[in-house]
Amino acid sequence: MSYVKAPAGHFTVLYFAAASSYTAKSCEHLPAPVPALELFAQLEKKYPGIGQKVLSSCAVTVNLEYIDLDGEDAQHKDLVISEGDEVAIIPPVSSG
Repeated sequence: MSYVKAPAGHFTVLYFAAASSYTAKSCEHLPAPVPALELFAQLEKKYPGIGQKVLSSCAVTVNLEYIDLDGEDAQHKDLVISEGDEVAIIPPVSSG
């Protein structure tokens, strides 16, 4: 898979599996900077219902590093997603 580099002042969000199905996109560019803890709220505004249906069970990476965004004890609560960063929204993988 090849993605277009984010334009100046933006970062890239990569959507996988259910996240891609929900947004009907495999990637998009959003304006930077964004505090990591505000990312899900921004996506919820853009895609109503995505928080409950998809994001609540997703893993998130920023520049290939998994980040924890759960509540007040979030390990990466001070992280800011910056221009040129790559964020991946990764739903759990199911097998059958």
